Amino acid sequence: MNSSKSPGLAGFGILRNTTCHTEKKISVFFSIIFMTVGILSNSLAIAILMKAYQRFRQKSKASFLLLASSLVVTDLFGHLINGAIAVFVYASDKDWIRFNQSNILCSVFGICMVFFGLCPLFLGSVMAVERCIGVTKPIFHSTKMTSKHVKMMLTMVCLFAVLIALLPILRFRAYQIQASRTWCFYKTEHVEDWEDRFYLLLFSCLGLLALAISFLCNAVTGITLLRVKFKSQQRQGRSHHFEMIIQLLAIMCVSCICWSPFLVTMARIGINESRSKETCETILFALRMATWNQILDPWVYILLRKAVLKNLYKITRGCCGEHIINLHMWELSSIKNSLKVAAISESPVNSKQINLQPLSSVGQ
Repeated sequence: MNSSKSPGLAGFGILRNTTCHTEKKISVFFSIIFMTVGILSNSLAIAILMKAYQRFRQKSKASFLLLASSLVVTDLFGHLINGAIAVFVYASDKDWIRFNQSNILCSVFGICMVFFGLCPLFLGSVMAVERCIGVTKPIFHSTKMTSKHVKMMLTMVCLFAVLIALLPILRFRAYQIQASRTWCFYKTEHVEDWEDRFYLLLFSCLGLLALAISFLCNAVTGITLLRVKFKSQQRQGRSHHFEMIIQLLAIMCVSCICWSPFLVTMARIGINESRSKETCETILFALRMATWNQILDPWVYILLRKAVLKNLYKITRGCCGEHIINLHMWELSSIKNSLKVAAISESPVNSKQINLQPLSSVGQ
């Protein structure tokens, strides 16, 4: 059945010959667990962000807090909307013909899957770029990276993600019910039309590009922090260097591990056309891996911070002994320390000597 000509019945042909069978109880269990854990994690992250924003209103933190808040809010709504639709589909015994005659639910589901898939990746890359500018060019960051500019970037990112999600609808290409009958996305079976391949390749290429930008900017940030640490030789910089490097490694590892299988799978389907040998179970497993990224996002960006690492340090020190681990006391926030140390490294020798004295006194 040609979905482009009959959008009201799009995807129903796949229900007659389903090649993917999922256990209902296990699938419902996974959906409920993913939805619950994701909502709780992102709600906790939002609460921590609000508390941090009330305590610290420095200009250097405004852009980071705004981007982080946008990320966790996007993840929260993604779990709420996509999770609610998935649970409804399971509760209705995946009988799409009965509750999706006009294909509205499948279209909404597909739009939400694309938007809430790409938008966190875009926001993660924007956060990486902002963090890279803040560490490498602190003066430019403090003068040009204002809250107004950050809000404009957030608006552009969201509008671009909405445009990508609505593109098939604008082209009168309905989203398709997938072989597992549990979610809707671009056409992934018997892909022969160039436009169907284009949507798959566009989604995967944009996602991989966002991951590449994040990886590159985080690598530059980490290298810069290490160079500043060895150049300044200041004890006060060790704690925030350690914190930032741990965050950068976690961000890169979690994003690449969770999203790469799904993005690569979609790219292979788009490139291999109808000869793709990707099974329904493979696609469903890759989708669940991508879902875990939205669950882990708040823990990586927000909860893996100074207070948590400090408590882990105390526990490790208690278990391993007092003199095995010797880290300096955590006095300043990571962003404030990063900006100060980076500014000192770029300033002339005279200003460096003047500014090092108050920083060292703070560390004492």
